[in-house]
Amino acid sequence: MVSKQTVGSEASSKSKPLPKNQSWMDEFSADLGPEDDSSQFDDGEENFAELFEASQQQQEIKEGEVVDGTVIAITPDYVTVDIGYKCEGLVPIQEFKDAQGTAHVNVGDVVSVYLERMEMENGFMLLSKDKAEIIRAWDEISVACEQDQLVEGTVIAKVKGGLSVDIGVKAFLPGSQIDTKPVKNLDKFLGKKLKFKIIKFNKKRGNIVLSRRAVVSQERELQRAETLANIQEGMIVTGIVKNITEYGGFVDLGGMDGLLHITDMSWGRIKHPSELFAVGDEVKVKILKYDREKERVSLGLKQVTANPWEEAEYKFPVGVKVKGKVVSLKDYGAFVELEDGIEGLIHVSEMSWTERVKHPSKVLNVGDEVECKVLEVDSKNKRISLGLKQLQTNPWDELELKFPVGTIIEEGEVKSVTDFGIFVDIGMGIDGLVHISDLAWTKKFAHPSEKYNKGDKIRSVVLGIDKTSEKFSLGVKQLERDPWDSIKSRFRQGQAVDGIVTKLTDFGAFVELEEGVEGLIYVSEIADHRIEKPADVLKVGDKVRAEILSIEPKERRIGLSIKQLGRSEERANYQTYMVGSDKKTSMGDLLGDKLKAALKPGKDE
Repeated sequence: MVSKQTVGSEASSKSKPLPKNQSWMDEFSADLGPEDDSSQFDDGEENFAELFEASQQQQEIKEGEVVDGTVIAITPDYVTVDIGYKCEGLVPIQEFKDAQGTAHVNVGDVVSVYLERMEMENGFMLLSKDKAEIIRAWDEISVACEQDQLVEGTVIAKVKGGLSVDIGVKAFLPGSQIDTKPVKNLDKFLGKKLKFKIIKFNKKRGNIVLSRRAVVSQERELQRAETLANIQEGMIVTGIVKNITEYGGFVDLGGMDGLLHITDMSWGRIKHPSELFAVGDEVKVKILKYDREKERVSLGLKQVTANPWEEAEYKFPVGVKVKGKVVSLKDYGAFVELEDGIEGLIHVSEMSWTERVKHPSKVLNVGDEVECKVLEVDSKNKRISLGLKQLQTNPWDELELKFPVGTIIEEGEVKSVTDFGIFVDIGMGIDGLVHISDLAWTKKFAHPSEKYNKGDKIRSVVLGIDKTSEKFSLGVKQLERDPWDSIKSRFRQGQAVDGIVTKLTDFGAFVELEEGVEGLIYVSEIADHRIEKPADVLKVGDKVRAEILSIEPKERRIGLSIKQLGRSEERANYQTYMVGSDKKTSMGDLLGDKLKAALKPGKDE
């Protein structure tokens, strides 16, 4: 059997212009050999009709046309296509390959091709699949443009000012026409198949400008109307994260945006919404509030799941050991995440039995995994109190056994000196406090540093242990007997005593009788005549003599009087005088003499 290619070649070599009056049959007969006979075609008129149709088709095919053909062979370089002509055509196989270099073509496939050259030197026609697609694409685009129809295309590259789109031919999508809002990241559109509207078309120049903005706007309006019609508070809906800010995220619900505030994102603690979402993420949210007038929607993510605090008391009962992660440190303690949405606080006072923790960073760091004990649960106020020290042996229990009240501690080191007393280390990691009032029975200190310094070794006695408040009280003065207990054995009412003025006030003067023992002379007891203030007649350091008016050991008070001492001494002098004078002299005579002396001329007139 003679191949189609051979037949085509011979026909080509014999083809020549025919006379006007010569029929196609004459031409066909001339192509037959001397042995050929027309009797071969006696099979019927049908064979002649097929040959006539094939001949007519060959005459109608011209260069520059687009025709359909069937793939009959595939080689590494070309794809052979039969378009029904006397010879086959070749299409470079490159035109069938995708971006990865894979050729998508099989024998028997029907493809549209563009006839570039009727016949090459090798006897084949030169065909192009790409040009055929471009020509047909232009025709389709022309129709779409005239009828204001949308076209579909794939974004293939970023170019200056916008994107390049393949809609069968390359078209330009300006950046301003990509969306209804400015788009910063154009890369996210690469490779996407989208619909566009043709806003500029020039076939001669090969210039096509597209717009996606109009399509998006129209679609969003339709979606918005549908969303607004169906939306209700309490609904669970799905949306796409459109934008993220410090205070929350905006979610596209379908033509309209809802605000998902950061406080409604998680039952737990988050610093920024980006910890949970990225733009483009799909999220399932709950409609918390819908303002139909302002068309504003508030969304919640955490509300989609149950509030973990509702079962906190059952999950974390008081006394149970729990494990968690330190998520935040404050001056007053450390917050520990026990599970998503549940945090507990370890207060600084619950971190150590013995150490005075000034800041939780001295014990814990953010990110640490810790084991602690539940001390208190308040589900209503979303609070759980945790303890770290409760997992250790309580030294206060041991302290009470080792140092009961009344125990004398022979040696302790002064750890610190404060305005209100001194802290003493007794060797168990617990410091005892000697209050300033327990330093001495009688001497008053303005500051404990007058007697003690850090590092001093002192002897003390245990006054009290308060495990609840973690207070350990010591005393120094209690090692000696209180001098006020025997004050009445050394002083008595009516006794004349000597002392030194130590302090002056508006109401009187304090006089030291012995170390640590002071008496008070009220201003009214300083002299017989009226005195406005003690400083008018006395000054600190003066030595005075006074009479004891009262002694009150419990209140540690002694009342003194200079005025009363003068009267008592006068009375004593008078009695002495009476003992040594004439017994006949009467009291009336003595008083008369004194009155006469007082009224003598020259005296105060």
